[in-house]
Amino acid sequence: MAARILEFLDPSAYRHFPWKNGGGVTIDIAAEYRAGAEPGGWDGMIWRLSRTRIEAPGPFSDLPGYERLLAVIDGSGLVLHPKGRPALDVRTPFRPVRFAGEWPVDSELTEGPVGVLNLLADRKKIGIDLSFVGAPGGATLPGGRAILWALSPTRARLNGQTVMIGRDGAMSVAGGGELVMDDGLVAVAALTAVS
Repeated sequence: MAARILEFLDPSAYRHFPWKNGGGVTIDIAAEYRAGAEPGGWDGMIWRLSRTRIEAPGPFSDLPGYERLLAVIDGSGLVLHPKGRPALDVRTPFRPVRFAGEWPVDSELTEGPVGVLNLLADRKKIGIDLSFVGAPGGATLPGGRAILWALSPTRARLNGQTVMIGRDGAMSVAGGGELVMDDGLVAVAALTAVS
């Protein structure tokens, strides 16, 4: 199946919404909610790709039933401490860690505030993966849906078609395909329906 560009996502339209625990603000890049749910809210969320800043150490929001992927995209020095489990080292930028939303997690900042990218989904409905691809690399997009979020101005080819994404812009793609990066750096959030 050939890749289809569903839409380009403009940063000026991103929603700003408080964290579930009220400790900060998340900026939604893309998300999907059940019918009748408040967009940007925490109830009825199916999946969400967002970025935020962690300015001070503290507890993460409790999100039972959700799978979480998190990567540092600005700064370094983040370590997550799930209660009763080994620490998750997120000190290296662009290396996602995976954890369950119901785990009690406290964050530690060893080198000051960081910017992070979050991908989370209802694990009964959507399987998720998160990776970062820069020029001159490439990636095979999943057959479901992928959100490409640009960390820098990006020029790429999707199944041979040239696409441009401005910094902090995004593109929603369905049907899979081959991504070849000519310039820039993108996060690839892969979303696959759970059968």
